[in-house]
Amino acid sequence: MKIGATIRAARKAKKWTLERLAHEAGTDTGNLSRLERDMQGANKDLLERILQLLDISLSGSQGFDTNVSEALHVKGRVPLISWVQAGCWSEVSDIYAVGDAEEWLPCPAAHGPRTFALRVRGLSMYNPSERHSFNDGDIIFVDPDRDAIHKSLIVAKLTDTQEATFKQLLIEGSQRFLMALNPSWPDRIFAINGNAEICGVAIAKHEPLI
Repeated sequence: MKIGATIRAARKAKKWTLERLAHEAGTDTGNLSRLERDMQGANKDLLERILQLLDISLSGSQGFDTNVSEALHVKGRVPLISWVQAGCWSEVSDIYAVGDAEEWLPCPAAHGPRTFALRVRGLSMYNPSERHSFNDGDIIFVDPDRDAIHKSLIVAKLTDTQEATFKQLLIEGSQRFLMALNPSWPDRIFAINGNAEICGVAIAKHEPLI
């Protein structure tokens, strides 16, 4: 992961223009544009100012080489990622590949450091007569470090199709099932014993779920 993509994503998350960040950081837009595209580095003082202005924290190596992989994230915000990325959760070690994040969003619930956001697809989880209902396009926040229990709303990767899905987890003894909240959904409940990996528990939509 390169630091330029991190700066660009964090700037967009704050809804700052390139001109505003350049002004606040005391540089010009040309230098900043090249930095965001990883076409040029920045001296330590300038980079520290930019990171501070954008609320970016940096852990791991304390070097400032723009090609050094770091664990960077925007404080108080989580990355909105694609369903393809969510399906690869078990294979990736760092969800903060921020160059691939659509944007950074504030999470309305207490969450772990690896929490990410997804846009709900389709109407399988739509049931307005129940407490929890999710329409197509709603954004959910998913915490991989939260324990999945009976009736948790989870994102799971189906190993036979290599796709991620958002469903409710049902546990009956040693059996596990996924259920769509939409009562009219075809094949609403199906077993997942041995053929699914849980990517995380949904903890919030516009408000906390738990």
